[in-house]
Amino acid sequence: MKVLKFFLVGIFFGIVLVKSEAVSWYRIYEMFKFQSFHMYGIIGSAVFLGVLFVWLFKVFGVKNIEGNRIHLMPKDNGFIRYIVGGTIFGLGWALAGACPGPLYVLLGTGVISMLIVIAAAVFGTFVYGVLKSKLPH
Repeated sequence: MKVLKFFLVGIFFGIVLVKSEAVSWYRIYEMFKFQSFHMYGIIGSAVFLGVLFVWLFKVFGVKNIEGNRIHLMPKDNGFIRYIVGGTIFGLGWALAGACPGPLYVLLGTGVISMLIVIAAAVFGTFVYGVLKSKLPH
């Protein structure tokens, strides 16, 4: 039953992404060329809502499904790793035409070429797992 809830939320999220054109290659292209506010508005509203919900979790002591209080671990300070990681993420996003979340949505809409991108993303995650202990964190 629990899996069904997550599956339904995923379907809803996919529909929202498609209807808002957040998975549209043209919208992403416009964003990277600074020609349209559309994607910046979507990303900005997501960041705003994320900040709002984290604040609400802290203020009201929200609990998870198991009854434990949600506790967010503080992030380590470090500027360079976020710049390098964000740059790699952005380059992959620009090359693929989609960030990792919508890859499956695009596959579901019939963009079969996303199988290559998904395979590359899984392979990249595997390589990171192998090299993680050797990388500076």
